[in-house]
Amino acid sequence: MEGECPHEPLSALCADVGVAVTMQTDATAAVRPRSETRQIFVGPVAVGGGAPVSVQTMTNADPHDAQALLRQINEAADLGCDIIRLTVPDAESAAVFRQVRASSPLPLVADIHFDYRLALAALEAGADGLRINPGNIGGPERVRAVVAAARGRRVPIRIGVNGGSLEADILAKHGSATAEALVESALRHVALLEAEEYREIKISVKASDVPRTLAAYRLLSARTVYPLHLGVTEAGTFLPGTVRSCVALGALLLEGIGDTIRVSLTDVPVKEVRVGVELLRSTGLRAPGAAVTSCPTCGRTRVDVAGLAARVEERLERFYREHPDAPRPHVAVMGCVVNGPGEAKGADIAVAGGQGCFVLYVRGERIKTLPEADALETIAALVEGWGQGG
Repeated sequence: MEGECPHEPLSALCADVGVAVTMQTDATAAVRPRSETRQIFVGPVAVGGGAPVSVQTMTNADPHDAQALLRQINEAADLGCDIIRLTVPDAESAAVFRQVRASSPLPLVADIHFDYRLALAALEAGADGLRINPGNIGGPERVRAVVAAARGRRVPIRIGVNGGSLEADILAKHGSATAEALVESALRHVALLEAEEYREIKISVKASDVPRTLAAYRLLSARTVYPLHLGVTEAGTFLPGTVRSCVALGALLLEGIGDTIRVSLTDVPVKEVRVGVELLRSTGLRAPGAAVTSCPTCGRTRVDVAGLAARVEERLERFYREHPDAPRPHVAVMGCVVNGPGEAKGADIAVAGGQGCFVLYVRGERIKTLPEADALETIAALVEGWGQGG
């Protein structure tokens, strides 16, 4: 593979290798039947009642900066986010919420604590959903006012219970924020809405560790028909947060529990979305994205495998967002000649690294040697032309 790496026109390359082939696909993961839940709508997005599991995130930009919020919202939408939440801590942010709502491509959930007037302002500003705990916004008359405003717009309310925000009497009863305590608190808040004959409700019971999260959602699923918003609260920075969230949420989803998810990370919202989307794909609950595999690399590697694999994945994800029905051939990016040729036989399109070059394989057949700089465009052209003849 060392030596000159000749260039060929990409159109000729696509024709030469004949890309009209049958894709290789993996079997869909075995998932238990979904738990039967009531269906609500957050804007146009159905949640529960057998609707596809949706992915949520929350902005962390200044709630008074409309442009910063919209940047985060648009970035999340581009990656497959379905619903996004914004904090509304004061009257000024409620006014900004209205501006953002007018331009947002995603339904917006207003996150409200303590002041029921902010919930009313967010509803007036066009909120598609509310996240509140009725018990912490005041007496029955305030709950009644929020419910009346939500009812007129048929806006769902999420009861969001976390381990760090339980009522004192429930903590005293259970001794700590146990799974049972989380569920008891959630159902207490639900009862306040049901007393107003309001049932546009979804519920979350988030703990900061996997065992309690699993136990709480299993208990809750057995005791309610309202749709469940899954998440691990305070999950942590990117790596530990991703692991905790995927273990907990993946287990619940495979058991048929959960209607919408948020992977909570101490990071930017787009990372939450990417992990959430990939989690749903991995459990067979969302259509697959770019089918890219790559080797972990070793000291034999003489090309930038990690960089190429990331660029290929990003490029193909963008292509599939624009062309969701396009074929999805399996692409492999390998670092050297030891495992590369063998792995190439299991992929539709593969490259194996050499000294500043990649060898291209299509359907296991060695086609040509490429300069490293040409690998991305060559792979992209083959994928984008896959199934179009030849």
